[in-house]
Amino acid sequence: MRLRALLETEALGLRLLGGDEELDRTVRGVMTTDLKDPSRYLSGGELVLTGLAWRQDPADSEPFVRILVGAGVAGLAAGEAEIGGIPEDLVSACVRHRLPLFAVNEDVAFATITEYVVRQVSGERAGDLAAVVDRHRRLMTSGPAGGGPDVVLDLLTTDLDLRAWVLSPTGRQIAGAGEPLSPGVCAALASEHLAAVRTGRRGPHRISIQGITYSLFPIRGNGRTPGLAGRDVRESVLSDWLLAVEADAGDWPAERLDLLQGVTQLIAVERDRRDAARTVRRRLAQEVLELVQTGAAPAEIAARLRVAAPVLLPGLGAAPHWQVVVARVDWDGGDIAGGPVAQSLLEEILVDPRLSGPEPSDRIAVAHSGDEAIALVPLPALAGEGDPDTALHADVLLTAVREPLAAGLADDGRLTLGVSAAVHSAEGLRGALEEARHARRVAAARPGRVCAAGHHELASHVLLLPFVPDDVRRAFTARLLDPLRDYDRRHRAELIPTLEAFLDCDGSWTRCATRLHLHVNTLRYRVGRIEQLTARDLSRLEDKLDFFLALRMS
Repeated sequence: MRLRALLETEALGLRLLGGDEELDRTVRGVMTTDLKDPSRYLSGGELVLTGLAWRQDPADSEPFVRILVGAGVAGLAAGEAEIGGIPEDLVSACVRHRLPLFAVNEDVAFATITEYVVRQVSGERAGDLAAVVDRHRRLMTSGPAGGGPDVVLDLLTTDLDLRAWVLSPTGRQIAGAGEPLSPGVCAALASEHLAAVRTGRRGPHRISIQGITYSLFPIRGNGRTPGLAGRDVRESVLSDWLLAVEADAGDWPAERLDLLQGVTQLIAVERDRRDAARTVRRRLAQEVLELVQTGAAPAEIAARLRVAAPVLLPGLGAAPHWQVVVARVDWDGGDIAGGPVAQSLLEEILVDPRLSGPEPSDRIAVAHSGDEAIALVPLPALAGEGDPDTALHADVLLTAVREPLAAGLADDGRLTLGVSAAVHSAEGLRGALEEARHARRVAAARPGRVCAAGHHELASHVLLLPFVPDDVRRAFTARLLDPLRDYDRRHRAELIPTLEAFLDCDGSWTRCATRLHLHVNTLRYRVGRIEQLTARDLSRLEDKLDFFLALRMS
C-alpha cells in the first residue's frame, strides 16, 4: 500500500504536514517507537509512529529524522495527544530530508493505525504470494523445477511472517523454514493431526504446545479426500503428510485459508513425486520377494540382489548383508486392503537419516503381499556381527513413532512388526523372511496398538505364547492368579506386584525386599500368603516358571 492511501483513509485521522510529493512511497510495515535511535529495529519501508518522548529540545529533531531517512522508512507520523501540537523543528527537519510527516489526531490510537496497516500489507503480500504459489505449482506439475517444499515454506516466512514445517504422519520433519522443531513437538503435532483426522474434525486443526499455537493442514496426494467417493479415511491417514504453521488460523480470513490450501496442494505434488520415485525400489523388492516365495534357486535370487544393491546403497563397494522386516496393519470392520497401507507406513518407519543418499529412505525397498508389507533392508557387510549398531532392532524401531501411530490407529487399528537377523547371502533370505514373519506373530500376541518383536525373541519362551489357544491361556492364568487378585482386591494387598518383583529378582529375598522397600520378614509373609492361596511352592523351579508364564500371558 502507499502513503497516499493512508492519508485518504478518514478513520486514521492523519493530517499531512509536509512531503506531499513523496506520497507514492510504498508502506511495507509499521513501527511504534520513542527511542532516539531506532535504526536497529528498522528494515526499510515502515511507517514510523512516535509520541515524541525522545525529543527533549529542538536540537533532537534533526538527528532523529536523519536516522529514519538513513534506514529508508516510508514516512513519520507523530501524535498530538501528549504535547498538543507537532514542533516546528521536527516539521523543518522532515522537509529538509524529504521525509513525509503526518500528525495523528489525539482521538486516534496508534494501535488503530498499526492494525489497519498490518491488515492491508498482509493482504497485499498474500495476494503476491498466491501468485508466486500458483506459478510455482505450474512449474512443479510440468517438471522437477520447483525446488521442493522448502522453497514454498521460505516464501511463507519472508512474505507472511509464518513459520511452517512439513511433517510425515510419524512426526518426521520433511521440510521447514527456520529452526527445526524438537522431536517431542513433532510427535505431538503428528498425534494431534492423526487423532483429528480419525475423529472427522474439520481442519485446520489447532494445538497449543509450550505456549505456542500451531495450525495443522492435511497434505493429501493424488487428489485424495477422505470421506468422498466412498473412500475410507483409514486408507490414507497413515501415509499423508501435514503442514504445521506457527499461528492460530481460527480467525484467519477466507483468503488466507485459501492460500494455505494452495500451499498444501503444491507440497502434495512433491509428495506424489517422492512416492513415484519409490516405484523402482518397490519393484525390486517385489521381484526378490516373488523369487523367494516361489522357491527360486539361490543363484537367481543372488542375481536380483546384485541389481538391487547399487540402487539401495549407492557407492557401496562390498556386497551388503540383508535384513527383512514384516509389518501388518489390521483394522476392525470394513473392507480395507492392509498391504498398501502397511507398505507406505513401513517405508516411513524405516527412514534412517544416518545413511547417505538423496533421501534417507533410498536404502529401503518395500513390497506388499496380501495384507503384509515386506521390507528388504541392505546393511553394510558385517552388520549384526562386527558392527551391530548398523542393524535394525525391533525394540527401537517404533520408539519415536509409537505416539503418533497410536493416534492414527485409534481404537480400531493395529500395527505389528517383526524383524529378522542379518543374513549374508541369498541362501539365507528365505529363512530371514520366515523369521521376520514369526517375530511379527509374537508381536501380534502382545497387548497394545503398536507392537514389534525381533529375531532374538524366537529363541525364548515367548515364541510359544502366541500359539497357545486363548481359552487355555485364560484358564491357566485364572487358576494361578485369580486367587491373588481377589485377595489384593479384598485386603488392598500387593501380592501380584510382590510376585512379579520376587521372580524378577530371581528369588533373592534381600534384593526383592530392597526393591519393594520392605523388611525381609514382611516379604516372607507375603510370599507365604501367595503359596498358601495357590498351593504352590516358590522355592521350586517348576512353580516359579508357571507363575512367570502366567504373568506374561495375563
